[in-house]
Amino acid sequence: MKIVQPAGWPAPKGFSNAILAEGRTLWVAGQVGWDAQGNFASGLVAQIELTLKNIVAVLAAGGAKPEHVVRLDWYMTDLADYRAKAREIGAVYRALFGRHYPAMTAVEVVALVEPKALVEIEATAVLPE
Repeated sequence: MKIVQPAGWPAPKGFSNAILAEGRTLWVAGQVGWDAQGNFASGLVAQIELTLKNIVAVLAAGGAKPEHVVRLDWYMTDLADYRAKAREIGAVYRALFGRHYPAMTAVEVVALVEPKALVEIEATAVLPE
């Protein structure tokens, strides 16, 4: 896995512009901040933590680890809330993914399929051969 950064561009904050990887691909569908019984965590930071834990669990089931993730797509219902809690969210992220920053996208959406969900995250991992 190699981070791709165009010459002269400023270093991205908390993500990579691109990742170059070879191997088997694991596509993780959008995960939300609920537990195995379908109970949602309260608040954005808690939902992001549970969402990322769910992604880690799916990765493990597929034989992957967080460091194999090459892309995360974040869908949130309130980007202002995300920005206001960025430090807390960063700490939660680093606790689960370390300082591994794949290519990421974060967008605000009107709603998610699960009415109580504040965030949904998709992941793509590439496991080395």
